Parts: sequence; C-alpha cells; structure tokens
Amino acid sequence: MRFFGSIPAVLTPFDEHQALDLVAFRALLAQLIAQGSDALVIAGSTGESGALDETEYSALLATALDVADGRVPVIAGASAPATHKAVALAERARALGVQAILAATPYYSRPTQAGLEAHYRALADGAGLPVIVYNVPGRTGVDLRPDTVARLLDHPLIVGVKEAVPDPARMAEYLALRRPGFAVLSGDDGSALASALAGADGVISVAANVVPAAFAAMMRAAREGRVEQARDWDRRLQPVIDALGVEPNPIPVKYALARTGLIRNQLRLPLLPISAAAQRVVDHALDQFQATAALAA
Repeated sequence: MRFFGSIPAVLTPFDEHQALDLVAFRALLAQLIAQGSDALVIAGSTGESGALDETEYSALLATALDVADGRVPVIAGASAPATHKAVALAERARALGVQAILAATPYYSRPTQAGLEAHYRALADGAGLPVIVYNVPGRTGVDLRPDTVARLLDHPLIVGVKEAVPDPARMAEYLALRRPGFAVLSGDDGSALASALAGADGVISVAANVVPAAFAAMMRAAREGRVEQARDWDRRLQPVIDALGVEPNPIPVKYALARTGLIRNQLRLPLLPISAAAQRVVDHALDQFQATAALAA
C-alpha cells in the first residue's frame, strides 16, 4: 500500500450537546473523497483525539471505513504518552479493519532517541499494521531525528514518516531515506508543495478539510510534473493556510468548515471557539480564496 498525495487530517464534528455528530462526519468524509483526497487520517490531533473516549474512537473509525468502502485508505491516529496505551489504540484500530496507523512521538514523557526507537518497534509489533511515524515537536516536546527513523527502516511495518518541522534541511534528511515501501509525508501545509517538489510523497493536511479539491489538485500537479500549475495553487492557498494557523489547530479550521454549514463550530474543552479577531482573519482569507476560484472558473 502506498501513501501519497493529499491526505486530510479529518476533523471530528460534535453536535450542540458535545456528542459525536456522525451524520456530519459522513458528509465531510464523502466530500473529502469526492474532491480527490488520496487517504484519510481519522482521530488524529486535528480530530481532537485527546478528547475522545474509546467508544467514540471506534465509532469514528467504523464510520470512516464504511464511507470510504475501499476507495481510499483509512489511517487511524494512535498516539499516546505511553507505549502500551498507543498499542491498545492500534489493536482497536486493527480489529476494525483500518489500513494503517499514524503515531506521533509520545507526548509529555519526552523519551530519548533510543526510547523513541523502542517505542515504534513495540508499536509496530503490537499493532500488526503499517505504521507511519509522526514528528511534531511543537506538540509533543520531543524531536524524532532522521537517524533514529533510519534505524527503524528494517522493520517491515514501519512504512512512512510525517514530518511537521518546516525545515528544508530536515526534509532533505528524510528524503534521503525514501524508498519503495517507505513514504515521506509533509506535516506542514505551508511547505507541503516545496517538500513535494523536492521529492516527498504527499502531505497530511489540516487545510484540506476546508479546500480539499485545491489541495488535491496542487499535490497531483506536483506529482505529475506540472510545476507551474502546482505553484499557482500554492500561491492561492498560502493565505488560507496562514489564516488557519492564527489560533491553535483545530480551532480555526473547525470554524472555517462550519462556515459552509457542513459541521457545527463545536469543540471540547480546553479548546474554545475562535476569537472574534481570529474569525475576521479566517473570513478574509476564505473570501479571497473563493473570489480567486470564481475568477479562475
């Protein structure tokens, strides 16, 4: 199985009572697939994984598998501060039938590089599923180094890395590890195209929840060598990407998608709805993007 292209880190919709809104979730998934997404990440950090209980986690994965119906891979978030907890999530995901897991470095515990290597080996062994390792030091407090990932390449179930540090030199180190059966994925929307043009396989994207067709078109153009088209999409998308970073993820992107009426703007504490000032930033960026899309049409 290959992981490539535009892969949304899918939001988790809640209703006005803070319960899962699986009707809205189905509609969102259907839209993401219809508009060209190449895979789906469910119950990751953008999906407020830390606010979900086990039953909700299972319900989201089962729903995604049903909607996807084999058309695109479903990747389950399986991140935890302790290895046995991450393994338990992965086992639950495997039992439901997902195609892979995405596992951030254990947060808060701040393991050594040797501890990270041991964590991912144990997770892959316990999961029995393809594992995409995920480096996001701004959220976890630990930085997974490329030489550590290189040592993991002998494990047949470690099939990719998502790198969220927007550093071309860091991405180049990961790209040196790229080979058949091991994907290098950007975890930073703003530098996704630069990474793709340098050789990355794709992006796991926040903004692709809101502008899935545009992100898919950009990544497809990059993959097919249509560089100027890809760069045109990137220029149009950058103001949206910047606006979605005005407050911590997923606060702005949830508001942005709620503007369309597809979901409600509901988050679980400690996340609060977007501030009025940030809302104006997001509104302006999306209105401008839609205006350029209308002109292009």
